[in-house]
Amino acid sequence: MSRISLSEGNLTVVGAQWGDEGKGKVVDWLAARAPVDAVVRFNGGHNAGHTLVADGRVCKVSLVPSGVLAATPGVIANGVILNPFALLEEIDRLSSEGIAVTRDTLCVAENAALLLPCHEGVDRARESATGGLLGTTGRGIGPAYEDKAGRRAIRLCDLADESVLRERVPALLDHNNALLRHYEAAEFNAAMTIADLMKIRDRILPFAMRVNDRLSKMLVGGSRLVFEGAQSVLLDIDHGTYPFVTSSSCVAGSVAAGCGISTSAIGTVIGVAKSYVTRVGNGPFPTELHDDVGRDLRDRGQEFGTVTGRPRRCGWLDAALLRQACRLGGIEHLIVTKLDILDGLPEIKIATSYRIDHREYDYLPSTTRQQASATPVYETLPGWRTSTAAMRTWRELPEEAVNYISRIQQLVGVPVAAVSVGADRDATIAA
Repeated sequence: MSRISLSEGNLTVVGAQWGDEGKGKVVDWLAARAPVDAVVRFNGGHNAGHTLVADGRVCKVSLVPSGVLAATPGVIANGVILNPFALLEEIDRLSSEGIAVTRDTLCVAENAALLLPCHEGVDRARESATGGLLGTTGRGIGPAYEDKAGRRAIRLCDLADESVLRERVPALLDHNNALLRHYEAAEFNAAMTIADLMKIRDRILPFAMRVNDRLSKMLVGGSRLVFEGAQSVLLDIDHGTYPFVTSSSCVAGSVAAGCGISTSAIGTVIGVAKSYVTRVGNGPFPTELHDDVGRDLRDRGQEFGTVTGRPRRCGWLDAALLRQACRLGGIEHLIVTKLDILDGLPEIKIATSYRIDHREYDYLPSTTRQQASATPVYETLPGWRTSTAAMRTWRELPEEAVNYISRIQQLVGVPVAAVSVGADRDATIAA
């Protein structure tokens, strides 16, 4: 096991599997456990879903950083694709739940690219036309990132100048409406799109700020930051199981570009992994279980998407892929979540390598065909009968559970700094 210094230096939290590992809980736990000056989201969009639980209070966020329940100020950096309508809805919902989000507790990069209704329309039309080939959330993330890369995007700062919107929105819609016509889907009107943006601009613009400048000044002044990633290393646009990936870079190295700060500010990198594996949507999943064990993991783990409600595919922990993710993601410590979901299983399997075309691999190759045909090589460990849900120290954990965590460390080559045995913030056992 390893100890993370929670009172010194910056921390970066990334997912080490296919998302839904519990990054939000970990960020909330870190923010509540030691002084943190801000939690900074650096990638993704409102397709991310985090459920935070503390003292029985449940809070769900998608764009607002996960330090909100711990009353830690949040920053949405330029690497995030921003749906301004969704952000305001989220702020209003949090306010109705007694959690105030103001310009004093949240700032948004003025150069963040916006996700607009036309992007959601293109996303849904494309998924429908392909029979849900990629299994996206349908929230427009991919099309919005495409427009950002294509230099067609509307940025948050553009809302301050209506003349800029009148120039850029028609050009943006020319591209997206052409796609919608191809899919025989409803097109979007430029005047209506501009009018909708003008209705919200006085509410959203007060949150806008030169985030890169603010973060740089905070760092010079000795502030301590937690950088929060969305999705995960295995969904990274470059390093994930392409094309079944997200549209942003999810590795720790993307913090610098996603925030406009020095690479030296990333700090200690924490990877979050479940004690088993889940995946939403299509794509390779070597250890996926189609039997009663897989269904039991889904039911006991409540494996349904926070954003979409879709059931997640479930399988045994894949140490070979986790080792690969840690290397790619720059992960220095692991936090293993949902250990309690394995309570009561007579035995637990861990994939250590793969067999593909009569050859053994200790990594998952890049080609789609090889990924799809990978057969896991397992080793089996004894399970434990005792419930871990109420345990709060390493000494209380069953010997078999400790051995399971130790074996993960050995196979992955990265120390485990904490395990989670429940949804609540306090159901976390630090090394």
